Amino acid sequence: MKAGGEARIVLVTCGKVGEARRIARSVVEKRLAACVSIVLGPVESVYRWKNKVEKAREWLLVMKTTRKQLRALEEEVKRLHSYEVPEFVALVISEGSREYLGWLAEGCELRKTRS
Repeated sequence: MKAGGEARIVLVTCGKVGEARRIARSVVEKRLAACVSIVLGPVESVYRWKNKVEKAREWLLVMKTTRKQLRALEEEVKRLHSYEVPEFVALVISEGSREYLGWLAEGCELRKTRS
């Protein structure tokens, strides 16, 4: 995988750590992400929702994936997430070690089963 090409970091926040863990496990099991890091200390989010400024404690997921898996990853996050509009922000990985980016690509490849 070429740096600046296919690799992505996706940021997702969750209102509960259990929900964060459930989403992380599902997307890695389905090979939609090679790895998900869960920031176990809550982050404080300040945002506008339905014309009011709100504040919430949330848990941040940092997902490592590929461009090819973004749509399916987004659908899985939406399916499992309790928020009406969950955060789903994808960032291009512009640089990284060849070994890590290769591992990331391999972790997101769907395996063909032998018959």
